[in-house]
Amino acid sequence: MKRFLFALTAICLVSCGQSDVIVSETPPPPPPKVEVTRVAAPNDFMDNQPKLVVGITIDQMRLDYLYRFWNDFDEGGFKRLAGEGFLCGNHHYDYAPTYTGPGHASIFTGTTPAVHGIISNDWFDKTTGEMVYCVKDERYSGVGTASKGGSMSPHRMLTTTLSDELRLSSNYASKVIGISMKDRGSILPAGHNPTGAYWFIGKDEGNWVTSTYYADALPQWVNDFNSNGLAEQYVSSGWQLYKDEAVYNESMVDNNPYEAPFKGQFKATFPYDFTDITEDRYDLIKATPHGSTLSVDFAMEAIKAEGMGEDDITDLLALSFSSTDYVGHQFAPASREVQDCYLRLDADLKRLLDFLDSSIGEGEYLIFLTADHGGAQNPGYMKKKNIPAGYWKPQVMLDEVDAMLNSTYGTGAWVHNYTNDQFFLNKELIEERKLDLVEVCEKITTVCMKQEGVYTALSTVDFLTSDFEELPLNTIQRGIHPKRSGEVVVVPAVGWISNGYTGTTHGSPFSYDTHVPLLFFGKGIPHGETARRTTVRDIAPTVSQLIRITQPNGTTGNPVYEIFNSQE
Repeated sequence: MKRFLFALTAICLVSCGQSDVIVSETPPPPPPKVEVTRVAAPNDFMDNQPKLVVGITIDQMRLDYLYRFWNDFDEGGFKRLAGEGFLCGNHHYDYAPTYTGPGHASIFTGTTPAVHGIISNDWFDKTTGEMVYCVKDERYSGVGTASKGGSMSPHRMLTTTLSDELRLSSNYASKVIGISMKDRGSILPAGHNPTGAYWFIGKDEGNWVTSTYYADALPQWVNDFNSNGLAEQYVSSGWQLYKDEAVYNESMVDNNPYEAPFKGQFKATFPYDFTDITEDRYDLIKATPHGSTLSVDFAMEAIKAEGMGEDDITDLLALSFSSTDYVGHQFAPASREVQDCYLRLDADLKRLLDFLDSSIGEGEYLIFLTADHGGAQNPGYMKKKNIPAGYWKPQVMLDEVDAMLNSTYGTGAWVHNYTNDQFFLNKELIEERKLDLVEVCEKITTVCMKQEGVYTALSTVDFLTSDFEELPLNTIQRGIHPKRSGEVVVVPAVGWISNGYTGTTHGSPFSYDTHVPLLFFGKGIPHGETARRTTVRDIAPTVSQLIRITQPNGTTGNPVYEIFNSQE
């Protein structure tokens, strides 16, 4: 009976497509700035708390990068984290699509898009009939920028985060700051009521900014940092190999056909000279390893200026490295550019760890490091190596679906939108013609399954009313939100991507997109490793238990018990 009621409810939600949030024209007031005296907990049970938690997310880092580049890493960065910390070597995203927005939300909420509602970076809003961006919020304006890139907030995220619960547990005495080149990489981890969230505006600005959701003006330390000239210094230095050319024998030869040059340049080869690039000049910070370096510079300044980790009340810094994603998209996983990006990131991590040792104290802070998704190998490269792969071009499928619907049910605008490999159907027209939604979806899936490069296609009703136990269907299931997702989901075949012929992308439920690193390091963390399958949902409850706070309110994961068993 319970199963029947769940299925009936799911069908009603999908059929109605009603909005889950009613947004007022008048923006709500910014989160309150509460002044609280910071008082340490008095008893031994609570005394063993880290002074600072640093949650590090590396955008598009596949787990195999840790192994592939291991011999080329220096001491003190990745080698220190893995050599002294705890590695979850079989760590996966257990939902799809695997993108930056839902990845960062899932890490810090302890759940998946089915609950927290960030189903993609962008999606079709069934109520407004328009595309929406996961953190876009026109009710607020930029602080430190006049561009639309400052009109942001976390309002589309439906659950609390690790950051929110830390603030609540300390009565807002804990300081929480989010930092990322990408707005969504800062905003979603920082939660709904942080001390601050900052992201980088490139183009012709080259500044760290925030929005009026968080503050009416930038702190003076941010203004000072923006005026220090580092952004121009990094761009002007170009991009050369970090180490001797012989070190890069784990990667393809330079200037290969699977990578794209920078805009205005003719070939993708080292060294890169950016002297003549003037249009959107500071976007080059994001698109090169300099973005990681500048992010560490800014993070260290934030820790100092905000006094993070100076007492016994735990603070949290959410630091996301975005340049790894930009470089991966442009050059693909087997490129020298990707390898160089990680060798330079390794040096930046060492710099950050050394800073934390000296400013917070060695053994007084806790780090967790993971990624928001992986990335596929370039299909052209794979095919040349006789490995099955391909380029997914959905337009033929869309034309055939449109023709089938018009010939079967009469002429009409049957499909509102196709995005994130999901069909958003015109349910008003389906109801007007007195058609069965499930039948329409089944006919669409039949057409989709005939297409080359399609692994499977199912209606969201199937996902909401069935219990899939096997991969990859249960992974797709957790990415479906009853009110926000489309009516039919298409899954490209293994190794197939919807991308140009250079670089790569991500989003699938298969291991190259789901298998990412998870490292815990620092206070309370034993040295060890587990090969048990862990998932993104397990990170927030693990950290919550380590720092003695309530799990985020939508959590569906479990703590990594091996960490705690090792402590006994």
